[in-house]
Amino acid sequence: MTHQDLDVQAFINRHPFSPYQWLVFATCFFIVLLDGFDTAAIGFIAPSLLKEWGIAKPALAPVLSAALFGLAAGALAAGPLADRLGRRIMLLAAVLVFGAACGASAFATNLDTLTVLRFVTGIGLGAAMPNAVTLVSEFCPDGRRAVITNAMFCGFPLGAACGGFLAAWMIPQWGWRSVLALGGIAPFVLLLVMALRLPESVRHMVARGAPAERIRAVLRRIHASGADATRYVVAEQGARTGGGFTVLFARSYAVGTLMLWLAYFMGLVIFYALINWMPILFKEAGLPAQTATLIAALFPLGGVGAILFGWLMDRYDANRIIAIGFGLTALAVFLIGQVAGNVGLLTVTVFGAGALMNTAQSSLPALAAAYYPTQGRATGVAWMLGIGRFGGIAGSFLVAELARRQLPFGQVFMVVAAAALVSMAALLVKLAADRNRPAAGGPALRARVDLH
Repeated sequence: MTHQDLDVQAFINRHPFSPYQWLVFATCFFIVLLDGFDTAAIGFIAPSLLKEWGIAKPALAPVLSAALFGLAAGALAAGPLADRLGRRIMLLAAVLVFGAACGASAFATNLDTLTVLRFVTGIGLGAAMPNAVTLVSEFCPDGRRAVITNAMFCGFPLGAACGGFLAAWMIPQWGWRSVLALGGIAPFVLLLVMALRLPESVRHMVARGAPAERIRAVLRRIHASGADATRYVVAEQGARTGGGFTVLFARSYAVGTLMLWLAYFMGLVIFYALINWMPILFKEAGLPAQTATLIAALFPLGGVGAILFGWLMDRYDANRIIAIGFGLTALAVFLIGQVAGNVGLLTVTVFGAGALMNTAQSSLPALAAAYYPTQGRATGVAWMLGIGRFGGIAGSFLVAELARRQLPFGQVFMVVAAAALVSMAALLVKLAADRNRPAAGGPALRARVDLH
C-alpha cells in the first residue's frame, strides 16, 4: 500500500479559513469574553461592597486578589495537563469550574466566603485562557496566526468592559449580586455548545499519537481533501527539546521564557491596578460614582486594537511591535493622573491608555503561542499567563499600599506607568536573545499517525 502523507499544518496553511475553524474561533472568543467579564466583575462591584458591608478600602485587597491567586494556580496546572490530556478536555473543565464558582459567589454573605469563591473562580479562569489561546493558534494558518489569535483574545478586554457597562446598569436595579449571577449562568450555556461542537487540536492529536480517524474527521470539516491522506504528520523545529515544562528552559527558549514572564507580569500590574481601583480613585477625585464606573469601563474596551497589532506582528518583528505598544502605554497611563479635573479629557485619555495597554498585553499570548513547539505550547502559554497573574496580585496590593501612604492622585498613575517601561525592556531583551539563539533542537521532527 502506498502511503500518502499529509502535514496537518501545511494542510491548514493552503486552505481558506473554513466555517469550522470560525466555529472554534467563536467558541474560544466567548470563553475568553466570559473570562474577562468574571475576572473584572469584582472591581466593578467593589464600591457597592464597601457600602453594603461597611468595610474599609484596604479590606478589599484580599477579595480583589483572591481570583488572581486562583488564576495563577489554574494556569500553572492546566498547561502541562493540556499538553498531556488535550486542550478540549481542559477547556470543558475550566468553564464548568469558573461558571459554578462565580454563580455561587452571588450568594456570599461575608467577605471570607466571597474570597474563597473568588479563588475557586480564578482556578477555572486561569485554566481556560491559555488553552483557548493554544487551541485557536493550532487551528490557524501560519500567515494569519497572530491576527486571528489576537482577535480571539480581544474577548477578554471586551468582556471586562461589558462587566463595567452591565454593572453600571444592573447594580442600581438589582444590586451587586446580579452581576455575579450573570457571570455564573452564561458559562453553562456556552458549556453545552462546547460539549457538542468543540474539537481537539489536530496538531496535538498527531503529536500525541491519537487515532487517525479522529484526526481525519476534523480535517475533513476544514476541507474535503483532508480525508484523502493515509498518514498524518506534524513537522516543526523545536520538537526535539522535549515536552511540557522541559521546553520552557531548553537552551533555545530559556531567555525568551523569562522575558515573556516579566513582560506579562508587569502588564498585569498595570491592568489590575487600574481596573480594580480606578472607579474608587475617580470617585475620590470628585466624580459621581456612576460616572467613575463608566469612565473606568472604557479602559479595558480599548483592547480591540490587538487586531491591528496582530496584522503588524504577522508582517514585522512581533517583539518590537509589542515593545512599542508598552512604551506608548507608559506615557498614556502617566497622563491619566494629570487630567482628572477635566471629565471629557479624562474619558479620552482613559480610553487611549486602555487601547494601548490592552493591545500590547493582549498580543503577548499570540507571541508565546508562536514561540513554542506543539508539545510545549500549552505549557509555555499557560506558564506565562500563570506567572503573570502574580503581577495582577501585585497591582491590586500596589494601589492599596499607595493609598495607605496617601500618595496624590497623579503620583499613583506615575508609579503604575513605570511597569510598562519594564515590559518594553523585557521584549527588547527577548528580541536580542532570539537573534542569537541556537537552532531549536536540531532538524525538524516528524510525528506520524497511520490510518489503518
